[in-house]
Amino acid sequence: MPSPRVRARHTTLRFLCPYTGCNKGCRSPGGLKRHTSAVHPKHIQPPAQLPVHPPSPAPSVGPFDEDEDDTRPGSVDPAGPPAQAVTHHHPIIDGKPCDMNGNDLPAGEAPPARTTLAEDDFSPYEDRASFEIADFLYRRNQMPGTQIDDLMNLWSAKENADPPFRNKEDVYETIDATTLGDAPWESFSVTYQGLEPAEGAAPWMEQEYDVWCRNPRTVMRNQLANPDFDGEIDYQAKQTFAADGQREYSDMMSGNWAWQQSDIIADDINNHGATFVPVWTGSDKTTVSVGTGHVEFYPLYAGIGNVHNNVRRAHRNAISLIGFLAIPKTDREYKDDPIFRKFRRQLFHSSIARILEPLKAGMTTPEITKCPDGHFRRVIYGLGPYIADYPEQCLLACIVQSWCPRCTSRPDNLDAPNPGRRTAEHTEAVCQAFNLKTLWEDYGIVGDLVPYTADFPRADIHALITPDLLHQIIKGTFKDHLVTWVGEYLVDTWGPTAAARIMADIDRRIAAVPPFPCLRRFPEGRGFKQWTGDDSKALMKVYLPAIKEHVPPQMVRAISAFLDFCYLVRRNTINEATLDAIDDALARFHRDRVIFEETGVVHTATISLPRQHSMVHYRYLIELFGAPNGICSSITESKHIKAVKEPWRRSSHHAALGQMLVINQRIDKLHASRVDFKSRGMLEGPCLGFSLPAIVSALPEGGGGDDDADDDDGDTQPDGELMPSSVTLARRKAPGYPRRIVQLAAHIGQPAFPDLLRRFLYDQLNPGAEISGADIAIINCPMFAGKICVYPSAGVTFYAPSDPSSLSGLRRERIRSVRSWRKGPARKDCIFIQKDSNLPGFRGLHAARLQLLFSFDYHGITYPCALVQWFIPLSDEPCEDTGMWVVEPEMDDDDSRVTSVIHLDCVVRGAHLIPVYGERRLDRTVHFTNSLDLYSEYYINKYADHHAYEIAF
Repeated sequence: MPSPRVRARHTTLRFLCPYTGCNKGCRSPGGLKRHTSAVHPKHIQPPAQLPVHPPSPAPSVGPFDEDEDDTRPGSVDPAGPPAQAVTHHHPIIDGKPCDMNGNDLPAGEAPPARTTLAEDDFSPYEDRASFEIADFLYRRNQMPGTQIDDLMNLWSAKENADPPFRNKEDVYETIDATTLGDAPWESFSVTYQGLEPAEGAAPWMEQEYDVWCRNPRTVMRNQLANPDFDGEIDYQAKQTFAADGQREYSDMMSGNWAWQQSDIIADDINNHGATFVPVWTGSDKTTVSVGTGHVEFYPLYAGIGNVHNNVRRAHRNAISLIGFLAIPKTDREYKDDPIFRKFRRQLFHSSIARILEPLKAGMTTPEITKCPDGHFRRVIYGLGPYIADYPEQCLLACIVQSWCPRCTSRPDNLDAPNPGRRTAEHTEAVCQAFNLKTLWEDYGIVGDLVPYTADFPRADIHALITPDLLHQIIKGTFKDHLVTWVGEYLVDTWGPTAAARIMADIDRRIAAVPPFPCLRRFPEGRGFKQWTGDDSKALMKVYLPAIKEHVPPQMVRAISAFLDFCYLVRRNTINEATLDAIDDALARFHRDRVIFEETGVVHTATISLPRQHSMVHYRYLIELFGAPNGICSSITESKHIKAVKEPWRRSSHHAALGQMLVINQRIDKLHASRVDFKSRGMLEGPCLGFSLPAIVSALPEGGGGDDDADDDDGDTQPDGELMPSSVTLARRKAPGYPRRIVQLAAHIGQPAFPDLLRRFLYDQLNPGAEISGADIAIINCPMFAGKICVYPSAGVTFYAPSDPSSLSGLRRERIRSVRSWRKGPARKDCIFIQKDSNLPGFRGLHAARLQLLFSFDYHGITYPCALVQWFIPLSDEPCEDTGMWVVEPEMDDDDSRVTSVIHLDCVVRGAHLIPVYGERRLDRTVHFTNSLDLYSEYYINKYADHHAYEIAF
């Protein structure tokens, strides 16, 4: 009879990380030591010395003057953030702290205590463990109520233990009892009030349309009082200038619009010292049904414009759901009825005006409000930018589709020079002068609508329309226009059959792109129906090399210019030089896109498309509102998941809206409780109270992850802060490698490895030597007989605020050199290595491919290293058509690859190389796992991500 299995007991995380801000807990001292070594390493080795490269003669990349004016400015220091900028704040609307009665405080006076509650008061929860369990069950795991009941029963059955909650009702009632973050839902009904037709009212005229909303004043006050925003919020409009004197635009309060609004507010002496709080809004109709049916919701979002863009993009409660707009529907008989269409449009505007009405009083009279730093301030609200896609922009601006909501250009020639700018005053003047037909046909104005901004102070809807990167640029211009036009060109030029073969080859080229962190693979090319914004972004990164030689060079140049524009406007911070580069990219795009007209792909006299036309307004809008990535519709679209789609899935699907409102309200309360408890220092370290039963530990939290963190192919951006820029080897050594250097060299097929290591040591020990280790006689290099540790990967941390990153702008990715990747062929990533930080872009970098990641000890110093094979530029300039540098493997005199040992501190980050496929069709043996081994030339893919674009131009 087999003996019963002895089950290991659960142990709590009692060994806490001593580093400030790190809440990691470990079960043993050994685990804590491994954690601190991996996450908080202390480097004691001397500065790395990059070996003189290349060891053999290589084509010069040309002389460069330090004062040279590069045509694509904006390179960043690969290692860290830019030099300190100088910021000027608005001198009058300057956000002076005051007491709760509105009296100004002396400069430097500390804020009042945030709360009088005890440090261990988790009300309405019994203790921290009860709160963590409620948060885990309801928000993180989204556990159904019946399963909560089952869990509590299982909990109580375990040695008659008392569960933290009686049942699901107890969980819900406890969350509902929270007053923090509370903003109750209310509703109002709207009915048709116009004249009824002589033949009788249509069914839609007799219906009531319910609109659900929260008081936006309450929601904005909750956001302003959120201590989590402290240090990441602006209380004044600002103008930021870099060390070189260039104006920089980033967050909303850094733009001209916030300064101009502050100037207007300052005209009233009673407003002096107040804080201007722009309230941005955004909406986007979304479908939630799966399979059959057509269930739609129309959420309305809002937030304060004072928080920084990185906070808004991270969804740290800076985006609030404030309403669900009504969606009037009728049958086909009345669908195109002008009266119904007018009612539907005006219902949209009237509903938003009604929802925002509670803010109106605070737009002229300051109200005292608590702020994230704990101080009170006198706040003046204002209607801020509205985030919407193009069809909704037309609805907002009360204009006809195919016209521009910002300027008066005619739809048949939208890009005509020097168009007039739409304003509320201009619209009102022409509406008084002309009839509705003339307004519609000659001015593109729907003259019988009243915009929601009409009765609010300092509000002009035409000035509040934001740039829309996702729908106008990425999904609209790139996917719907350029990619489609390339396909149509191939069909028109070669016929359907031959075009299908070419497009299949393009798909195979895309599928053969080597892997790279956060780069989506297209295993079968582009042959799928449901495209998302993320799919379009991924295709942008690999599209140019795939179509090169299949389409005319001018067509490639047009798309390259468009990609330059797209990557420039998506930067986290945009300076004046970047604005000039945006103008240059736009001019090149307009110049080269005529190829689509000349080849007959576009069947009009000139390209006049609203989404492409929006590009001409980007410079002006950036100067108004700051970097577009902080006010893009991708922010509201991603909020749909948490605010609409997940609550819909959790509902019974019958009368779902009421259930969704409750779910959102409870989640907001849980978020607010967590922020409050954290600000009071009550959530430091892991929770040591209850230990959840084993059944809970098996439950997934959201989307799953890989079993081994080291196997994660994406970047890992934790909620907290990352350590400064660095390269660190993986925590685990790679198994199966010999420890002695001679045996290791034979094992990896690099017989010169021992000599290369000795030359590396010579460079490290003789940093000022006139002769480098590559050129000195090997007998003069130090001997090494120690042991070597091989690693499968290394983590690289670098400053990349334009990409998904930590709140400080640091991003972490993993570079790999493994014999087998996910039970398949080997993977050996490419890297950038610093050559000369004074040279711009790729001219200051090397490209190399990892062959081995290892470390060794020599005279008491640990050297983390890489064995690499080098690439060299093929020319002194990037490719004229694609705008990307082309490199080739560097070869020795005996036609073997030039190989070196380098210190990991020389590594900047991973590099993405894509083969130059040439004119031949791709052989079916070429795979993403071997494409780096089969070609003689490669593109340096600067479009791999935004940081790569900023350093590899």
